[in-house]
Amino acid sequence: MNLFKKITLFTTVMTFCLIVLGAYVRLADAGLGCPDWPGCSGTLTVPESQLAIEKAQHTFPGQVIENDKAWKEMVHRYVAGLLGLLILTIGYLAYKNKKSLKVSILVPLSLLGIVFFQAMLGMLTVTLLLKPIIVSAHLIGGMTTLALLTYISYEHYNENSKLILKQNIIFYMARFGFILIFMQIFLGGWTSTNYAGLACTDFPTCHGQWIPDMDFKNAFNIFRDLGQTSEGTPISLNALQAIQWVHRIGAITLVIYFGYLSYALMKYKQLRSEAMLLLAILAAQFIIGVANLILHLPMVLAVSHNLTAALLVVIITIINAKIKKQYALAP
Repeated sequence: MNLFKKITLFTTVMTFCLIVLGAYVRLADAGLGCPDWPGCSGTLTVPESQLAIEKAQHTFPGQVIENDKAWKEMVHRYVAGLLGLLILTIGYLAYKNKKSLKVSILVPLSLLGIVFFQAMLGMLTVTLLLKPIIVSAHLIGGMTTLALLTYISYEHYNENSKLILKQNIIFYMARFGFILIFMQIFLGGWTSTNYAGLACTDFPTCHGQWIPDMDFKNAFNIFRDLGQTSEGTPISLNALQAIQWVHRIGAITLVIYFGYLSYALMKYKQLRSEAMLLLAILAAQFIIGVANLILHLPMVLAVSHNLTAALLVVIITIINAKIKKQYALAP
């Protein structure tokens, strides 16, 4: 069981790093650095020699070989492949030690299904040329994997102390907060994958307007291709403004909701550190988001925005895990 705990914790940290790496690959415009999957231009590595490059160009005519982007994408795939093997190991060890497992056996086993789903989305990301719904779903899948691994790790490493909640509503608020953060992450992913991050470059207004002209129909059509409407015409600025505007509303909603949740959690000594951490990460996320607009998406801030989103998933998962066991003790 000790091996299971160590591998799960290591895999949790590795998943966090992979999410940040994936954000970097996407923001560096390297998502199509390799025209095929799971290899790159017909090989399991990046073509380097003149002969390999010529062969790749013959196999994929019209494809421009950019080794720097290709290597970024392949490193991401290598790490993802290793992560898949680790999760397969976790599933095996969980089944083998199911009697001493501190979570339902369905939790680690469900990770296997998510990893397969993630692999298929990774393939479709390339074959469907960065279709926004596929890339956004890939992000959600990664965050879901992180949340489940965090939950498993927390349950096996944490020494639970008794806590009697005076207000049962906190239990439901924490659960709903989990839903809210994933909704906002999807909106953030949708903004990024549609290249709508700079549709508005001022804050809190958008081009000087509190409510700009917006095209919601094309903005949130999940069946369209990147940069196009469902009719195949170029997507308008109004649609991109709608995407970013909704993401902003979601961010403000999250700040208010999690701000109140943190205040409520601080009433309990056992939850005070988690509440303060939630507030700190939330503040950092909001500040980085605004800075991304004002400074026009510098790489370090854009990647940091994804990093803090992952941290929010980790802390809200821990809060939910801690409240879950203690809730049953409430009178």
